[in-house]
Amino acid sequence: MSLDVTDLRAFYASPLGAVAQRLVGRTVHRMLGSVSGLRVMGLGYAVPYLGPVRHAAERTLAFMPATQGVTHWPGSGRSASCLVDPTMMPLPDAALDRVLLIHAIEAVESPAELMQEVWRVLTPGGRLIVAVPNRRGLWARRDATPFGHGQPYSRSQLGRLMRDALFSPEDWAETLYVPPVEGWLTLRTASAWERVGTGLSLPFAGLHVVEAGKQLHRPVAVQTRRTARLRSRVLAPVPVPVPAPVPGGA
Repeated sequence: MSLDVTDLRAFYASPLGAVAQRLVGRTVHRMLGSVSGLRVMGLGYAVPYLGPVRHAAERTLAFMPATQGVTHWPGSGRSASCLVDPTMMPLPDAALDRVLLIHAIEAVESPAELMQEVWRVLTPGGRLIVAVPNRRGLWARRDATPFGHGQPYSRSQLGRLMRDALFSPEDWAETLYVPPVEGWLTLRTASAWERVGTGLSLPFAGLHVVEAGKQLHRPVAVQTRRTARLRSRVLAPVPVPVPAPVPGGA
């Protein structure tokens, strides 16, 4: 089930949402790298992470699914947000250099179609950054946060989804080791939770964050020719018995 945009805004306005934005944003922006002169799109509810990008990129778009609703972004100036069908986006082929998916894959009816559409709008050599709830994490089990709604993924499931859509995962990270609980002690120790979880590679992180490149060609399995076996087969005439003529017959 997709959350309403008002629920998403309320979460990121809360103290726990601010912590999540800081921790997830640190990983997302590291993977995005320099976006100077690039065209960047956030799909889902990515606006909490697009602020630093907007001032450096040539163009920044915030596309939000129709089932979720849309909010005006940025807060001042021309709006860069748009309500879309995420499987039929109003963009030409190869229109974008970077795509950021947050609160997107886990909420759509057909993740495969979404990924195919993202592949279409990315330029050759374009990069995709995806943040998805971890099936084994605590955040996916508590629906008081947006990461507790929709379909969580294991690492192997997410990797398969991306490869089937012709994306090659190249950088994996896990984040949000802090428990999804509103409390001053939890929030004050969030950075320590992150350091310990990352350092020990603990399995209960809240999110998978993946950077992937767009593949241009689908690998094709090649069958081995059985040339030798075919050459060894020799066609020979087969004698067929013919009945003898009947004496005195016409």
